[in-house]
Amino acid sequence: MAARTKSAKDRPSYRCTECGWTAVKWLGRCPECQAWGTVEEYGAPAIRTTAAGRVSSAALPIGEVDVRTATARSTGVPELDRVLGGGLVPGAVVLIAGEPGVGKSTLLLDVAAKAATDEHRTLYVTAEESASQVRLRADRIRALNDHLYLAAETDLSAVLGHLDAVKPSLLILDSVQTVASSELDGAPGGMAQIREVTAALIRASKERGMSTLLVGHVTKDGNIAGPRLLEHLVDVVLSFEGDRHARLRLVRGVKNRYGATDEVGCFELHDEGITGLTDPSGLFLTRRDVAVPGTCLTVTLEGRRPLVAEVQALTVDSQIPSPRRTTSGLETSRVSMMLAVLEQRGKISALGKRDIYCATVGGVKLSEPASDLAVALALASAASDTPLPKNLVAIGEVGLAGEIRRVTGVQRRLAEAHRLGFTHALVPGDPGRVPAGMKVTEVADMGAALSVLPRRSRAQAPRSEEERR
Repeated sequence: MAARTKSAKDRPSYRCTECGWTAVKWLGRCPECQAWGTVEEYGAPAIRTTAAGRVSSAALPIGEVDVRTATARSTGVPELDRVLGGGLVPGAVVLIAGEPGVGKSTLLLDVAAKAATDEHRTLYVTAEESASQVRLRADRIRALNDHLYLAAETDLSAVLGHLDAVKPSLLILDSVQTVASSELDGAPGGMAQIREVTAALIRASKERGMSTLLVGHVTKDGNIAGPRLLEHLVDVVLSFEGDRHARLRLVRGVKNRYGATDEVGCFELHDEGITGLTDPSGLFLTRRDVAVPGTCLTVTLEGRRPLVAEVQALTVDSQIPSPRRTTSGLETSRVSMMLAVLEQRGKISALGKRDIYCATVGGVKLSEPASDLAVALALASAASDTPLPKNLVAIGEVGLAGEIRRVTGVQRRLAEAHRLGFTHALVPGDPGRVPAGMKVTEVADMGAALSVLPRRSRAQAPRSEEERR
């Protein structure tokens, strides 16, 4: 008689403790997160049925639901309110992630002080620093408030105890990966610990109508550290971006259940703290009385906000067989494409044998294709050693065939350029409504765009008598 095979209920299962991947057999390396020695056996849960129970609140027609309890309250920082969709909704849980040193703690400490009032207390829980260290930062950025409470805790039960004692309207936890529950095994930051800590804080936020701001760590790739479960549990995910050597900081919405995800908040980090920038275009421009070769201005869209940025290019004779290609704030692949288009379609042959340096001003990163035309004109201007006309902006995507393609939001970009005093723009065909007093030139291909430069560039200059000999 054949032996009875095990049922699916009796068969053991295996799960990765890092990412939660499951399998029916053991493996030394998780194929999902590529971690070694993290696959462990766990018992298959028994099949149970749930009987109907008492409801916490009766179901109502959607038109009769009271929306006053979900009205957003301002954080006191207009740029952050812009990204959140008006402010913090009671009971909402927000995750803010960013690289170390980018300014997350500084911004949230400023928010904690400005949001604290007589009726709405704020509790700031630090799990990475001591209370005295946070107090020193608060003195430096002038973030002192009698209704702002500070605690240094790493245990989840102690954090929940502070909630009962203070009864805050806003909780800030820095950071969620450093808090652990004593009821579970495992180091802080593990999947089980993050799930338990986040779930407990979400329950407390919903029950009390308390807004919660969680700080999250990021990996080397810039992604939020830990399991993706953390991003699915919270209501809002914000990404804090910026180069630590530049003053600009951007808060970008990645997920938002209460507003749009294409909003961006701009901040400036300085010695006295961090302040919002309602007009950040000045950080990306260099004001000059005389035009300089190799510079071109463009208008980029960060979310729905237009920003005027400057692209700079420099070409020098190469001293090595393989010329250098160095970029900062621009994608190297896009710059290489513009070099190929200029050489093939624009008939500029000198770029292939020269060192190319291309960068942006102010630490801004241009990744959208609308900046292609500005990059190409800056490279052509540097190659010919001829400056572009003053007060000129270039907007458009450049194709491999040399055509200038249309981009979104041309009218908003032109309106922003006109507001800052620019009088001439190169754009693709059919730009729509043009601001009064602004000269807009429609260009269809790279040849038409290069007509703003002298016809004969330095790469195409006639040879000298010595070269002819």
